[in-house]
Amino acid sequence: MDCIITLEIGTTSTKVVVFDMLGKQIASNKGAYPTFHNHTHISEQDPEQVFITALFVLKSIINNHLLSSKRKVRAIVFSSSMHSVLPVDKNGNPLGNAIIWSDNRAASIAEDLKKTALGDEIYQKTGTPIHAMSPLAKIAWLRQNSKEIYGQTAKFISLKEYVLYQFTDEYFIDYSLASATGLFNLKSKKWEEDSLKFAGITTDQLSTPVPINFDGFKLKKTMQKSLHLDASTKLIIGSTDGCFATLSTGAMQKDDAIISITSGGAVRVFGKECLTNDKGTFFNYILNDDYYISGGPTSNGGLAFDWSINNIYKNIEDDLDKVIPQLFNELTKVQAGSNGLLFLPYLQGERAPIWDSNARAMFFGLNITHQPIHMIRAVLEGIIFEMFSIAKSILKHRQFNALHVNGVYAATPLWSQIISDVFGMPVSISQYPLSANLGSAMLGLTVMGEYKSLQEASSIIPSPIELNPSVSKHKLYQKLFDIFESLTDKLEEEFRQIAEIQTKN
Repeated sequence: MDCIITLEIGTTSTKVVVFDMLGKQIASNKGAYPTFHNHTHISEQDPEQVFITALFVLKSIINNHLLSSKRKVRAIVFSSSMHSVLPVDKNGNPLGNAIIWSDNRAASIAEDLKKTALGDEIYQKTGTPIHAMSPLAKIAWLRQNSKEIYGQTAKFISLKEYVLYQFTDEYFIDYSLASATGLFNLKSKKWEEDSLKFAGITTDQLSTPVPINFDGFKLKKTMQKSLHLDASTKLIIGSTDGCFATLSTGAMQKDDAIISITSGGAVRVFGKECLTNDKGTFFNYILNDDYYISGGPTSNGGLAFDWSINNIYKNIEDDLDKVIPQLFNELTKVQAGSNGLLFLPYLQGERAPIWDSNARAMFFGLNITHQPIHMIRAVLEGIIFEMFSIAKSILKHRQFNALHVNGVYAATPLWSQIISDVFGMPVSISQYPLSANLGSAMLGLTVMGEYKSLQEASSIIPSPIELNPSVSKHKLYQKLFDIFESLTDKLEEEFRQIAEIQTKN
C-alpha cells in the first residue's frame, strides 16, 4: 500500500500525481495560478500564490485519496519549469513577484552581453544561451534597475526552491535547474565565477547545487502535521519539467528527437556530450552523470494556442472542456495549410532558433475567405512550424529520423499528425499526458530502490501510439514553411522597431 507523490510546479498550474510502487497512477489533481503581464515584456507570478496552490493540491490529494485508503507516502518528488528568479530577504521572505521564463525585461542586457567575448565564454561554460530568459540576465537587470530590491536580497532563488524552502527551511537546487540559469558550470558542477561577477552576486546568494536524486531534506514538523506525513517520508529534489518530460519518452538509448508542447515547447535530444555552436543557440541541461538534454525552446507553445482560442474563436463558452472537443473536430475539417494563411507565433518574443526578444506575432496571407477557424488552425500550424525551425538547427549538428511527442498539446491526435506531416517523419505519441510527473515517478522509484536505473524504470512508460506522415501534406507544409522562415528573417528590423515603440508605450 506504499506510494510516491510527484509534484510539478508548472507555468500555469501545479500538477500532483500519485503512483504506486509499480509505477501505476493512483490519483491526480491540479491547481492553477495566473501570470501577470503588466507590460509587453513583463511576466511575473506571485510566489505565495504558487506555494499555497501547491500546498492545497498536495493536501487535497492526501486527504481525499491516500488517508482513506491507508496508503503510506514513501517519497515526494519535485519538478518545475525553468528560469524563474525570486529575490528573498534574509528571512526567506519574497521581495516582490517571481520573474518567470517568458519575461523579456532583460533583453537589452542579454543582447549586449551576447555580442562580447565574455558572453561567448559564459555560454561555452554554462551551456545556457545568452537571452532574457536566463536568471543570469534577470539578476543583472535587477542590479541595474531595481537597486533597492537588489540590495535587500539575501538569495536569488527559483519558484521551485521557494516551495522547497517552505517545506524544509533549506536552500538546495538540483543540477538540472541550476544548469538552466546561465550561472552554473556544466563541467565542474559549481557556480561559474564569470557569471557571478557579471550578475554582481556571490555563491552565498544562491542555493547549494545537488544531483537530481538528492533526498537529504528534512520535512518541517509543522508540514509533517499539516500533510499527515511522518519524518521518514523522503523529499527528492528532482529535476525540471523539461528534463522529466524528455525522460518519460524512454528515448535515452535512441537517436530520436523529443517534441514537448505545454505552455511553451521544446525540441530536445539526449546526449553524452553538450550540443553547442558558435552562435550560442542550444541549451544544455544536466540530467545525471550520464546524460545531457540539449535542444532549443520556444516561448510560444500552448500559451499561443490558448490566446488564439480566447481572442479569435468567439463561440467559446465558459466550460472549455466541453467546447474544445467540438473545436478540434472543426479544425480537422480545415485543409492543411489553412487555405494559405500563416501565423508567426511570436506573442512573447522568441527563443530558439532566432533568440529574438523583439520578435512579434502576425498573420500573413489573410483574405476575405478566411474564417476564425482558419486562423485558429494557422496558429496551431505556426507553432509547429516554429518547432520545425528549431529541429532544423539541431539537425545540422545531430541527426535523428523519428520523433517522440508529449505534453498536453503535442500529444493530442491533431497536433501529433500535423507534427508528423510538417517534419515528414514517423511520430510516437505518449499515451500519458502528464509527462513531467511520469518522469518524476521514474526517478522516485529508482531512488527508492524499485529499479536499478532510470533506463530500467522506463518499463513503467505506456506503449506509444505510432503515426506516419502524409507525403502530399508534407510537400505543402514545406512550401509554407519556406515562406514562414523567410518572413521571420526579413522582419528582424521591423520587429525591433515595433518592440521599441511598444516598450515606450
